[in-house]
Amino acid sequence: MFDQRHLSDDVAAVRDAHAPDALVLDVAADFETIPPAAAEDLGLLVDALDPATYPSAWLPDDAPSALVAYASSDFTVGMPGDGTVAWTRQTSPPTVLVKKRAEGTPEEFLEYLLAEAFVQIGTDAPEHFLPFFGPQYRDLDAAVPLGPADVYQIAAALYDAWLGLQTRDVFAAWEDTQPRLFDAWKDAGNRLEGRLSTLPRAVARGETSFAEATEYACSAIKHELDLPAPFAALDTQAFVEYGPEYGVRWATKTFEKLEDDADENA
Repeated sequence: MFDQRHLSDDVAAVRDAHAPDALVLDVAADFETIPPAAAEDLGLLVDALDPATYPSAWLPDDAPSALVAYASSDFTVGMPGDGTVAWTRQTSPPTVLVKKRAEGTPEEFLEYLLAEAFVQIGTDAPEHFLPFFGPQYRDLDAAVPLGPADVYQIAAALYDAWLGLQTRDVFAAWEDTQPRLFDAWKDAGNRLEGRLSTLPRAVARGETSFAEATEYACSAIKHELDLPAPFAALDTQAFVEYGPEYGVRWATKTFEKLEDDADENA
């Protein structure tokens, strides 16, 4: 199920700088969440397992089943929306997991994703949006008048934006120290840039859901791209400082304005 992955010199240098103890494993299958029995096999490769649990009171009654399982005592590694590379601190040392789908990913972009994971681990940020929002996840759910899957997607996007605000300066500094990884980071941003300005119009026309647009915009924050309203309000140091409180306030104000605009156009 798991094989240790060899790292190129520049990716290894990023690991040494930000997560020197991290174990990097290729996974023999694609996954959103690794089955608990398979996840426990990590215990053969790491020094210790410390499964995370979170209060069920943090979750709204209609929370997606994957989120309920994540909060429970089940050893849950990987969640929907994690992307090609996932990481966890529920192991000691932390583990970075490369999914099977990585076989079709361009090598330089994959190596950027690995380097990004090491930088994220080095921030000491929580590994998922649930411990980031904590009890305020219910406040976010109340602020977003959409279904539980959309609330999940928006929460994951907001967490990604908050984390990106803290990591992007590291990526930008790679221009001098790790130029190959810097180029991959810039290229990934260039691929996002084209659609950013049209996101509000796409949402208004029903071509893109608000949750999808939020995910797209928030993924651009780590690349230092200019965002359209209402997402531009997330690109601020205040979001870093106030975290989930700021995210909930943004969602509340955004949906209040969307409702007012809908009433005016009715």
